[in-house]
Amino acid sequence: MKKPIVNKIFKILSHKNENPRTELVYKNEFTLLVAVILSAQATDISVNIATKPLFEAYDTPEKMLRLGEIGLKKYIQSIGLFNHKAKHIISLCNRLINEYNSRVPSHFDKLLQLPGVGRKTANVVLNCLFNQPTIAVDTHVFRVAKRLGLAKGNTPQKVENELLEVIDQKWHQYAHHWLVLHGRYICKARKPNCTICPLKRYCAYYKELV
Repeated sequence: MKKPIVNKIFKILSHKNENPRTELVYKNEFTLLVAVILSAQATDISVNIATKPLFEAYDTPEKMLRLGEIGLKKYIQSIGLFNHKAKHIISLCNRLINEYNSRVPSHFDKLLQLPGVGRKTANVVLNCLFNQPTIAVDTHVFRVAKRLGLAKGNTPQKVENELLEVIDQKWHQYAHHWLVLHGRYICKARKPNCTICPLKRYCAYYKELV
């Protein structure tokens, strides 16, 4: 897709919501990191329901470490893959306390070394906490980017690289938020609502339909 068209797409998305934010609810840097880890293969709504009582009582690595893996599972058992996530989060608490003075690191490579943190999580944290212009590719971004024709890659990392190349840097700060929200509420996985989509004139998927 040519960059002038990409600019038109993001101008439309930005007009609807100039300063989009993550829909995950958090109290501080640590709780956002935990929430993003929990959101893998889970909805933000389900994560927010589980973490509301959790974060009220355990909002630091020290507190959550004392809660322990078994105790944490009781709070997050409604979330998919909760056994693995509980194990990762408790290990994460240990690493943050011992290596980073209980602070969340602001460097991509250091984040990737933490238990339970992949590219998407690291990019979300850098973007939301440290205002870095990263593009996190989750299932919504992956789907929407390919449907629109912004990217063709068959892996999240390839799509991430394509998006960073084709999207003008002025949009990078909020690009993944706009694509996530578009995928969550309009360009849904099973039934995309093309009739109300403000991007359909530029969308490769829609052009195939009509």
